[in-house]
Amino acid sequence: MFTLQGAVDHLYQLAVVENKGTSTQRLQVLADLCIQELDARGVRGARCEVQVPGMGRPKQWDVAWEHGGRVRLGISLKSLLRNLLGSVPNRIDDLTGEMANVQLWSPEIVTGYVMLLNIEDDSVRKTDGRTWSQFFSSVIDRLSGRRAPAWAPGMIEASALVRINFANGATLVDPGQSLAPFFDRLAQCVKERNPDALLLARVASTT
Repeated sequence: MFTLQGAVDHLYQLAVVENKGTSTQRLQVLADLCIQELDARGVRGARCEVQVPGMGRPKQWDVAWEHGGRVRLGISLKSLLRNLLGSVPNRIDDLTGEMANVQLWSPEIVTGYVMLLNIEDDSVRKTDGRTWSQFFSSVIDRLSGRRAPAWAPGMIEASALVRINFANGATLVDPGQSLAPFFDRLAQCVKERNPDALLLARVASTT
């Protein structure tokens, strides 16, 4: 069974112990966790590393679920381990651009975003007295909750920011944090927008 702590352990092993912070495998356990949790909610058959069309260009999405020949759900997984002051603004731009690219091509797609954020070198912003992790969290919150009829490109249906601290090992700042609301929201959106897919799944389960 995959867990959030297991995903953090795996990231720490690759990024810190083995010094492979840019390894394409650093978030593999987190991706496996996503597939596990979607499956538990009836959204079965999600896959890792799926190429999804976009208005500007196609892009590999970390986790995706397909139905009827189209990708109907995409989850973007990110980690930010150092230099929050310099990286947070860029990550916000990357987030909105990544989402708008796929949503302009496929407005009905459900999108999710998970960030593992290392607060080891977090610092206070001079402009408002908040830390960079607090600022990033507030921006992600504002961009979350995309739903009809407000199909604003660049927003996301659901997001989760997981604070970690690698100063003393693979530490979850909130060890009791649950991603259940994140997956519940994604599954709800998928079912609302693809009722035929869930009907087929129920029929298959009874035969």
